[in-house]
Amino acid sequence: MNLTFLIGLVAGFALILNGILQSGELSSFIDPPSLLITVGGTIATVISSYPASMLKEIPKHLKIMMNTKKFAPEEYIDKLVELAQVARKNGLLALEAEIEQIEDPFFKQSLTMIVDSNDSDKVREILENDLDCLSARHQTVAGMYERGAAIGPAFGMIGTLVGLINMLRSMNPEEGAGDLGANMSVALVTTFYGCILAHMIFSPIANHLHLRDDEEVLCKTLIIEGVLAIQAGENPKFLREKLVSFLAQKKRQMGEGGDSEGGGKKKGKKK
Repeated sequence: MNLTFLIGLVAGFALILNGILQSGELSSFIDPPSLLITVGGTIATVISSYPASMLKEIPKHLKIMMNTKKFAPEEYIDKLVELAQVARKNGLLALEAEIEQIEDPFFKQSLTMIVDSNDSDKVREILENDLDCLSARHQTVAGMYERGAAIGPAFGMIGTLVGLINMLRSMNPEEGAGDLGANMSVALVTTFYGCILAHMIFSPIANHLHLRDDEEVLCKTLIIEGVLAIQAGENPKFLREKLVSFLAQKKRQMGEGGDSEGGGKKKGKKK
């Protein structure tokens, strides 16, 4: 479970609640019509902006976002180095037996293409196009939640305008403006709901989905560069150095410290 998201969400609501109770009453911030305008309007707009095929995948998106299992580029590097050793010793055809042990479909497809003696330029073109399309789909999904984050405050403002219009229409000049402050506070509650919806729910979900996309793109980039290097017959030690250079500085020590003889025991997995 993604504890950082849950901890941040709970802590954010707790701090807001504490601030409300320190300065006033919780009942002042509860207004069902405002909640209906803001939350209902945002959800309705998101539904109208995207096809049903994408909307029905929302539970899957949340599952991916909450999943703590991440892509492990170090494991991919170890496996690629092991395969480079096998190919260097026994030839590319020897990789056919290794392909069956790999679970990642993209990894398996990449190896199959070089074993079948396809031109390296064509292999790169196909794999990079596959990766670009995958990332584009991921960006579209994250964009749906970014769209919700942009719409939330807008509907908060709409609710505020609705409240102000109703307040002004119901004002009686003879009675004065004694109720103006109370009515104004109710009108502003919708903006409060909109900001919470955007910055505490939709934006964090979108950010986590972007991070998962970055992780997957990195691992698939390692696969592309690795299999093409294997096809070219590059030295396994050089291959490790080349692939480790794609990692962040803190992870490079782990990648460089991998055992090229035993690292192949780890399978490249799509997580």
